[in-house]
Amino acid sequence: MSKENEERLNITVKSNTKDLFAFTKLLPSREKRIERASSEPITEDLITDLARKLHPERQFLVIDEIKEETKSTKTFKLVPDPDSKTRELAYFRPGQYLSLKVELAGVRITRPYSIASPPKDALRGFYEVTIRKEEEGFLTHFIWDNWKVGTKVESSGPEGFFYFERLRDLTQIVGIAGGSGITPFRSIAKAIINGTIDAQLTLLYGSSEEDDIIFYDEFNAMEKDYPDRIKIVHILSCEVVSLKNCETGFITKEIIEKYCDVDSSAFFICGPQVMYNFVEKELGKFNLPVKRIRREAFGEVKDILTQPDFPQDVAAKTFKIKVHIGDLTKEIPAIATESVLIALERANLNPPSKCRSGECGFCRTHLIDGDVYINPVSDWRKGADKKFNYFHPCASYPITNLEIKIPREI
Repeated sequence: MSKENEERLNITVKSNTKDLFAFTKLLPSREKRIERASSEPITEDLITDLARKLHPERQFLVIDEIKEETKSTKTFKLVPDPDSKTRELAYFRPGQYLSLKVELAGVRITRPYSIASPPKDALRGFYEVTIRKEEEGFLTHFIWDNWKVGTKVESSGPEGFFYFERLRDLTQIVGIAGGSGITPFRSIAKAIINGTIDAQLTLLYGSSEEDDIIFYDEFNAMEKDYPDRIKIVHILSCEVVSLKNCETGFITKEIIEKYCDVDSSAFFICGPQVMYNFVEKELGKFNLPVKRIRREAFGEVKDILTQPDFPQDVAAKTFKIKVHIGDLTKEIPAIATESVLIALERANLNPPSKCRSGECGFCRTHLIDGDVYINPVSDWRKGADKKFNYFHPCASYPITNLEIKIPREI
């Protein structure tokens, strides 16, 4: 140990009484500072201003550039809308998402999309979000047909908990991604390269089609230029594979062990629900502590009927929901296999929503009467909410007629 460090650790405790007595001098000193202070009112609240910049309720953006990544995927570059009050973009942590607010056929809906660009680009005035067109997607077809350079887009501030935290996570990150789940890892990888994050990333990336791998050239270039910080392994599940230096099949325990040191790694997972179901079983074979595995919110469950405890006898039913929102009371229909949030959106009630996965709690609603099925994978409610009958509409499904009271969105 150096002499400097020894001096730092050389702390003398005089005695409990003397130390407590020293604190009694703080009050007179504070009173003197108050007396010397100006009587003029404070006109600037720097802390509040900073909080508003970091956590804006709304950001008004415009599409500045569109890049076709693959046959099914586009990257949209978003900048502040010059016609709005948004002058600069909120800074964020690599791995967080934006909740985009879109009006579609007269219905206002929200969808979360990971920020694919690194935080330093926000300081340069832009975000990038990469969106894959889903064959049965409700919103992505609208985006493909309507979003062009100059289209205005409204979003939340950066949200989510899918980020590296140096006080919690090991510096060897193993990313497990599937399909468009690679987007937050692009942000994380670029942040590692530019020094925002002090860590290494090994990315196990599963794709179902060889010609639809997102960021293929970009990640290969990052691995070539920064081999000590970035490594990517492609795992293809298609029948015919011509790509060299890749794995075939799925992301199994054996593949994970082959490419990373399980005992010294933090695992981050992002992808479709079916991938979560498979990978979590494979990771379960290692008996890892819960804190070593981070999961991105994957949106609403695509097929709630796959949950074994969902009551199958109500699957074909449509129920009624009596909704109280502000001064308005309205009765709307709700399909048992669709979330309560979707029913509210179909009725154009503009319900509060961000993550659509039960995680953020922004859509927290009071269940006055009736029963809902809550997907156990997405049940992030606090104990008090369970006790006093609050639920998250994005992760809950009507199994009887309901009466609910929801907050009006800010």
